[in-house]
Amino acid sequence: MLFGQEHVQRYLETDGEEGHEWQGTTVLILTATGRRSGKQRSTPLIYRKDGDSYVVVASNGGADEHPSWYANLRAAPDVTLQVKGDRLNARARDASEEEKARLWPYMAEVWPQYDEYQVKTDRPIPVVILEPRA
Repeated sequence: MLFGQEHVQRYLETDGEEGHEWQGTTVLILTATGRRSGKQRSTPLIYRKDGDSYVVVASNGGADEHPSWYANLRAAPDVTLQVKGDRLNARARDASEEEKARLWPYMAEVWPQYDEYQVKTDRPIPVVILEPRA
């Protein structure tokens, strides 16, 4: 099973032929700028489409801290996505409360563990919308 940086590497090398389909759901590669290092950091994330946008969840497995990729987005919201062989620029933003109410069950439908993760932590787990940019 692919995980972490091995997942990123195989995904990029194969244009998503390996790694896009993962444990019954789909994964994209999010590349964001490290808030401290300034280096590009790539992370495999479960996603779903919502119109033209992509939706991801900053669950960190239910840990009490946000994942580092989410902290990076907060500092520098302009990111790059790879979905299979397609690469695009996007801008990340937190879903509004209204959007989150709609999108959380939509994401939990493909990864039910999100509900379990939310029970494990007191922090509200963010839903992030990645909006493609020209």
